[in-house]
Amino acid sequence: MNPNKQEITALITPVTAEVQDEARALASEGRETKALSRLRKASGPGLLEARAALAVLESGRTLPVDYPQALENLRSLAPDLTAEMTALLAAGDQTAAIKLLRDRTDIDLAGGYHRTQELAARQA
Repeated sequence: MNPNKQEITALITPVTAEVQDEARALASEGRETKALSRLRKASGPGLLEARAALAVLESGRTLPVDYPQALENLRSLAPDLTAEMTALLAAGDQTAAIKLLRDRTDIDLAGGYHRTQELAARQA
């Protein structure tokens, strides 16, 4: 699997299990627009990222439910990116690590900050 930016973003964005189940059920009823709306409201991604998240759910996979799971997904999906971010954090440049994550994914600023904080906490 070679995920695109939107799929990586979806797979590193926490969404509660309840919302995932609801979105999956809505999509199976043919209510894709409502499923996308529910995902966007719950986790804040843009439309493209919500579509990618719904595709993940419809394929039988799950999204992370918390930041530690999101970080594990980032490590497995983009090990080079994770290594670069780790090096920047080790050098004390959190801002550059956030910027790098945002450049390589479609994560928003707050999401980039939280993922970078989780990575920094795991390195300490």
